[in-house]
Amino acid sequence: MTNVNVVVIGLFVFVLAVFLGLELITKVPSLLHTPLMSGTNFIHGIVLVGALTIAATVHDTIGGVIAVAAVFLGTLNVVGGWVVTDRMLGMFRGKAAPAPTAALAPKPEARPAAQPTPPPPGEQR
Repeated sequence: MTNVNVVVIGLFVFVLAVFLGLELITKVPSLLHTPLMSGTNFIHGIVLVGALTIAATVHDTIGGVIAVAAVFLGTLNVVGGWVVTDRMLGMFRGKAAPAPTAALAPKPEARPAAQPTPPPPGEQR
């Protein structure tokens, strides 16, 4: 294969992926869009692994710059997916009441001293 064929095939796959992704995303209900995208971004950690693998085999300057950019962008994608997922799951957690501190704890109410109960009629103490 020549370099031109490789570029044409790569461009074809890219355009096909764009159209397929657009079709799939438009079919997802808006209620599921955020969970789906945050989970997908988090799973894209494989992109980071691939970028690290390619970066280990680079021998020239431009390849090194591209590899560092790929690692950086892959890391942003993974961290961003985690942050969005954590924030989304936070919406479903119940709000825990904070434990009262000693200064804010309610003070016990003063109770009157217990009065002795009178003996039943006919009995003496």
